[in-house]
Amino acid sequence: MTNNPFDAVVIGSGATGGMAALSLAQQGVRVLVIEAGPQQTSSEALGSEPLNSLKRIRGLLSGQNKIQAQHPGYWKSNPSLYVNENENKYFYPPKSPFIWTQGRQVGGRSLTWGGITLRLSETDFKAASIDGYGPEWPIDYLDLENYYTYIEKFLKVHGNNDDLDQLPNGHYLESLPFTSSEEIFAKEVRTKLNFPVIHSRGFGPHNPDLDGQWPRSSSVGSSLKEALKTGKVEILTDHIVEHIVISKSRDKATGIIAVDRKKKERKKIDSKLIFLASSTIQSLKILLNSSEKYREDGLIDPSDKLGSYLMDHISTCRFFSIPNNHQRLNSNKQTLTGAGSFFIPFGRKLDSDNPIDFIRGYGIWGAIDRFEPPVFLKSKPNTKTGFLIGHGEVLPYADNKVTLTQELDDWGIAIPHINFKWNKNELKMVEHMNKTIEKCILSSGGEMKPIEELINAPFFKQIANRSLALKQGPPPPGYYIHEVGGAPMGTNEEDSVLDKWNSLWRCKNLKVVDGACWPTSSWQSPTLTMMAITRRACISALKNQLS
Repeated sequence: MTNNPFDAVVIGSGATGGMAALSLAQQGVRVLVIEAGPQQTSSEALGSEPLNSLKRIRGLLSGQNKIQAQHPGYWKSNPSLYVNENENKYFYPPKSPFIWTQGRQVGGRSLTWGGITLRLSETDFKAASIDGYGPEWPIDYLDLENYYTYIEKFLKVHGNNDDLDQLPNGHYLESLPFTSSEEIFAKEVRTKLNFPVIHSRGFGPHNPDLDGQWPRSSSVGSSLKEALKTGKVEILTDHIVEHIVISKSRDKATGIIAVDRKKKERKKIDSKLIFLASSTIQSLKILLNSSEKYREDGLIDPSDKLGSYLMDHISTCRFFSIPNNHQRLNSNKQTLTGAGSFFIPFGRKLDSDNPIDFIRGYGIWGAIDRFEPPVFLKSKPNTKTGFLIGHGEVLPYADNKVTLTQELDDWGIAIPHINFKWNKNELKMVEHMNKTIEKCILSSGGEMKPIEELINAPFFKQIANRSLALKQGPPPPGYYIHEVGGAPMGTNEEDSVLDKWNSLWRCKNLKVVDGACWPTSSWQSPTLTMMAITRRACISALKNQLS
């Protein structure tokens, strides 16, 4: 680290941190990116088999990954990309578990991102004016449209323009093909139910010949890589940000206090601008630890909402088999990826044949014949296996919140407590999802069954019986890794933590650009929108605060 003070400090190196570094560096700003974990080579980060499988077993037996192993991504990625839970503790009420997935390495959770890129629509930004519940965003679709387009072009995502009001068109490379099973499923559901079945939008499988050593979906393979090429960006690894340092007048951030992860020494790093992009709960943890509630002469939050209104998508998953009665079902097998799959993007335009006794909406993600078990393990050999996962909007509730406890972690930083539970609106939505999913499966000629009945393997049944995602009810909050909220944007300081440019109302040079800034959650996968918000906030900051 050679250029202290920096023009801007970006806390976090994942999807939003990488986009912040790139957006600032392109404008000539000297940027320090601070990452709590180490710098790794691509082979260290991505790993390989069978070593990854051995690491998973060790992570489970030691308790290091007991909670995070509930997410399917743990079983397809290098488990080293998931933090040691024995060191990185958090608490929750015994009857209200929260699955907090963390990634501490350069690239953050972008290295385990599923890679689905969906835009929010105008109705998502203006949801409160439609149904009268909760806050509206202080920005609208047009405020982000150009940033969406820039990022889609930059990342080279795949998809189709489907001309749906609830899912705006974008700028895409050609969509990835359906499997033959998916073609039949889509045709049957469209014809019999008149539901929209579209190609998913996002990234295909990592192709080292085209993408290089890193996946294009990761910040180290895209935004952060390009930011470093400018010569304006440095990365400080293995440093955990404890809190933001505030001026005596309490209207300006002057820097941050970071703890060396290995030496456990603290240092102050000065900066004119600070961007929090360390993931929703990590950013809330830093903000709370910097606030006047927990620190003398700390940040002022007139709304008293900091840490409250945490959200995550509620989900439900159903597996099914589809008859393999057509010769062409034996061909065209594809890999499961963000773009290699399909969506039934309802939004608010839900199946009205089922009673709708809740507000907001959901979408259904699915795939068939992309994770096919060997024929000898199938209960019905002449079939193809598929899944449908519904994920829906969760409303902002004051009681769903992050607070800090009195207990300190190994680095002397307060351990967070996450209080979050599903409410009636979400549980009614899940009932509707399940009915819609069953309807889709039946219309396609499929048979819905638990995955442990589709696959004949005793060890697999034991794993399935312990899986929270395969229970009848929805998995706990956090499972979908789409947590947002806690420091919402708004139109005035009495009702929100941030203004429409992502600045704290009383500390304009401190900006929160990751999911923490969201006033509502919508139903779409949030990462693309997070990056669009980040780029907008960075460009506005250069106009207003470095002049």
